[in-house]
Amino acid sequence: MPSKIFEILEKEEKRQKETINLIPSENFVSEDVLRALGSVFTNKYAEGKPHHRYYAGNEFVDELEDEVVDLVHRAFNIHKDEYSVNVQPYSGSIANIATYFGVLNVNDEVLSMSLEHGGHLTHGHTASITGKIFEFEHYGVGEDGYINYDQVKEIAKRFQPKLIIAGTSAYPRTLDYKKFKEIADSVNALLMADIAHIAGLIVGGAHPSPFPYADIVTTTTHKTLRGPRSAIIICKKNLADNIDKTVFPGIQGGPHMNAVAATGVALEEALRPEFKDYAQQVVKNAKALAEELKNLGFQLVSGGTDNHLILVDVTPLGLTGQQASDKLEKEGVIVNKNMIPFDTRKAWDPSGIRLGTPAVTTQGMKEKDMTAIAKRIAEILISKS
Repeated sequence: MPSKIFEILEKEEKRQKETINLIPSENFVSEDVLRALGSVFTNKYAEGKPHHRYYAGNEFVDELEDEVVDLVHRAFNIHKDEYSVNVQPYSGSIANIATYFGVLNVNDEVLSMSLEHGGHLTHGHTASITGKIFEFEHYGVGEDGYINYDQVKEIAKRFQPKLIIAGTSAYPRTLDYKKFKEIADSVNALLMADIAHIAGLIVGGAHPSPFPYADIVTTTTHKTLRGPRSAIIICKKNLADNIDKTVFPGIQGGPHMNAVAATGVALEEALRPEFKDYAQQVVKNAKALAEELKNLGFQLVSGGTDNHLILVDVTPLGLTGQQASDKLEKEGVIVNKNMIPFDTRKAWDPSGIRLGTPAVTTQGMKEKDMTAIAKRIAEILISKS
């Protein structure tokens, strides 16, 4: 009897090959990453830290985790004596929640970017458990679409947070970690950088690094890093014990060592010279796509991009984000609907769409391809609107 599950897998593989993927949080992993993810490490329980496990039979698990931790230090060019690394979190959301519980008490104050202006659900949105357990205040962007650091400082002075988060999921501009650190120091707050979207750009030298400014750095391992769906926490040594205990046994059980192995493979690939070329090309492609979209009359939040993603306000076309996304998907172009700053619509059907270039760059596309894609988007949304 044929497997229904494998039939679905084949259909999804076909879909991925036949569509243009412009979702900035998605990418294509290598065959080696897939091989590690489906490896025999899937079979092993490994609760605890390397060389301190609750199960027997972990000799090679320990060797693996030690190696992946070392790869993190090398990829982000950080020193083992200063920064501790935890590669066990199941996801970016888990990494963020573990960090909060590791350094804060319930109802402590946190300053982060609002979801509506480009932040993430786990940065204290009321729909997230993080917004129910801690007291969040949010900063945003100005009318120009850029973070106003003077405004961030004013809010911090008034709010006196214990933790400030420099991190986004829909902000197309460069983050100034030095300014964030100065603001954090001015109110005696810890600084956390959530680099989930831009980790690969940082490793590849295409975006400034949060080191040495951030006390804690969290990241997913997919997106621009081209790894599996997993996460990493990097923190100053003095914070590590509490954060590690929060990851396990605080909020999760045994690590998914197959995902840790796949993360290691992705980091090995990211340390190769060609990965720097990839990261730079992601940004070049995003800029080329943004420029052509502007030429074609699209309204871009902040007027363009410095990184891998673009936010487009589609309301001048008489469309909602949902309608634009649906129209594009019917024609084989995959984007995601997204709120834009000062959006008057709800998150389920917002005013914008979010586009990114990590996946198409992995496929080998260059600036000329971005021009063609922008024209295709215009044909679909303008000519057929």
